[in-house]
Amino acid sequence: MRTTLRIAVADDEQGIREYYQEVLPRLGHQVVAVAETGRQLTEHCRATRPDLVLADVKMPDMDGIEAAVALNRERPTPVVLVSAHHDDAILSRLGPEPVMGFLVKPITEADLKTAIPLAMLRFRHLSALAKEAGDLRQALDDRKIIERAKGVLMRRIRVDEDEAFRRLRTLASEQNLKLVEIGRKVMGAEEVLSQFDRA
Repeated sequence: MRTTLRIAVADDEQGIREYYQEVLPRLGHQVVAVAETGRQLTEHCRATRPDLVLADVKMPDMDGIEAAVALNRERPTPVVLVSAHHDDAILSRLGPEPVMGFLVKPITEADLKTAIPLAMLRFRHLSALAKEAGDLRQALDDRKIIERAKGVLMRRIRVDEDEAFRRLRTLASEQNLKLVEIGRKVMGAEEVLSQFDRA
């Protein structure tokens, strides 16, 4: 089953913009924004929040790569770049910004039919990896807080590590909070008590 995407397009050539507006609906997609410049593109994307962006590399005031970076600072959006030629200088500028495809003009309907679903597939895959990495970082940060909270209990009420962990878990259960939230409360209390210790 084909998914209808909301697509923003940008090219400084009117003929290319019209071509997108004709071909993309034939492929089952909706053109939600049409821009001549990179700056226009970022403004339109802010307003329309497209699923995908098709952008020419060379445009006035802000090129397609700069626009891709600007767009993704605000909201992760997959970008397919388009260029009149295969240029090593362009490719060398592609870094972490989510450029999920690169097409060389002239673009055919078949090119778009292949490039669009592939770009979305890559974007979903990268988004899943980024979420997984973020979840792992969060889990590590949470673990550090819990470990530090355990250390506070061990020192303050003179219990061993297992007992400190058991008490944290019990308190979390009684207050219907996550373990890390109880850990933060313990750390906050420790900060206050430490001021009295120093007084």
